[in-house]
Amino acid sequence: MSQHRVLVVDDDRFFRESIGDVLRAAQIEHVTAATGADALELAADPDVGVVILDLELPDIHGLEVFRQIKQRWPELRVVILSASTQEEHVLEALRLGAFDYLAKPLHEEELRLSVRRALETFGIASGWQSLRGRVDRLQTSLAQLWAQSRADGASQDDIRALAVRAAAEVLGAARTSLMLVDDSAAQLKVVAAVGNKVAHTEMDAVPIGQGVAGLAHARGEALLVADVASDARFASRDAPGSYASQSFAVAPLLAGARTLGVLCATERSGGNAFGEEDLALLRIIAGQVAHMLQAPPAPAEEPEAAAAPATTEPEIEVDIDLPEGDAARAPQPAALAVAPAPESTAGARGAELAREICDAVTSEVEPARILDAALRPIATALTAAPVAIYLRDPESGGLAREAEHDGGDGRSDRAQLSASRGLAGAVLATGQLVATGDPTRDPRYDADVDTPASGAAGPLVCGALRFRGKPIGIFRAFPARAEDASPELAELLAAALSAAVRNVLLYRSLVQTIEEVAEARRAARESIGA
Repeated sequence: MSQHRVLVVDDDRFFRESIGDVLRAAQIEHVTAATGADALELAADPDVGVVILDLELPDIHGLEVFRQIKQRWPELRVVILSASTQEEHVLEALRLGAFDYLAKPLHEEELRLSVRRALETFGIASGWQSLRGRVDRLQTSLAQLWAQSRADGASQDDIRALAVRAAAEVLGAARTSLMLVDDSAAQLKVVAAVGNKVAHTEMDAVPIGQGVAGLAHARGEALLVADVASDARFASRDAPGSYASQSFAVAPLLAGARTLGVLCATERSGGNAFGEEDLALLRIIAGQVAHMLQAPPAPAEEPEAAAAPATTEPEIEVDIDLPEGDAARAPQPAALAVAPAPESTAGARGAELAREICDAVTSEVEPARILDAALRPIATALTAAPVAIYLRDPESGGLAREAEHDGGDGRSDRAQLSASRGLAGAVLATGQLVATGDPTRDPRYDADVDTPASGAAGPLVCGALRFRGKPIGIFRAFPARAEDASPELAELLAAALSAAVRNVLLYRSLVQTIEEVAEARRAARESIGA
């Protein structure tokens, strides 16, 4: 549940204290106000997410206080308190957007459920606004990175310094660092950092395979650590107190088959742990930085042969690791054919598309249509037919199609997918994405799983959908163009669609809560009548 505060506004001390007792027992933070003027002052606190507002106040009528709150802070959820004689004012408040109303005398369970529901929905809306803002910052940072890398006289040091600043800005991290493989090819050396008390040149190198950064490099995969002290992956590797920070997000710099180093973020602002969205954004930045830092290929010895026009796009290898804990590594799959986007095109386009998804979802007021709203801009931008979301089916154990957009041409994806076969099963098992112009080249490809209902093979983008850190399903799209099947694009789609799915799951839990509220109200009326 969201940890935002509740503002309780009532001129009656008895009701303020009674409501406070209920919220305190439910471990919900709250502040109180006895007048409309105090309420408007306290509502400006960014930690306030819900207002419980009595309509009878001594200085300003509660309805006017409500109007001003909605005008200044439209995102706040306002629960109206009313007596039986204020029905007309209650209806007016509901027409103007009040979240709920509670009739006096209050029923404790009804109050608790209503406030929890209000906090949940406020948290959902706040999360979308936060993601949209971070996508905007990502888009700006990528543009600045590429502009700097192309500037006359730009050096590798300039790019490195910009990269760590971009990561700090986008993720809201107090400390970020860029580590590259040193000449010995056995250690990672810090080449740029922000937020550290010592210069990066004085920071210790990290052996590849050790610590959070070394493990991320060795595996060639991004790592998310909520609390390193309790993370089983590092309990036996490092001595207690080895880390100044507890939460990490680390992304490898992948350049074809090579891993150049890692981009690390620690100490997220507010003391919160990094999440899946942070990791997705960091991976996108790391991918762009890897393109910038990669040395140009050496000139061919035979100019005539080197000058011959290429017939195919170069490929990027996308390595999909086994789940953590496997004792042995399986044979590596063949490289997935992905046409690399020129410069920051894929990252910028993905940022723009993620922002469109945020806008579409936040403007959709009907929960049942949220996922359709999220898929619509993807189908339009990629000329993809179809785009679908699948979630684990607890009864069959497979993947059931939860939502779909056909791109306007009527073509459909499969209703059910195996959770253990094909590229779809690999994405669900590993949490890693697939972005390829020709999925048939991958040895894990299964035509009965990795094609739409028509059975026609084509470019594929597929990513894991996460809830509380665990893959709970996948999304996939079949773009019309191979160049649209880019890892950078897939990263942002996975982050945005995971957020949309989380919202839907929370809304579904709220439906049950609403039913509980209704039951509490019925019980309250019956007890009063008795």
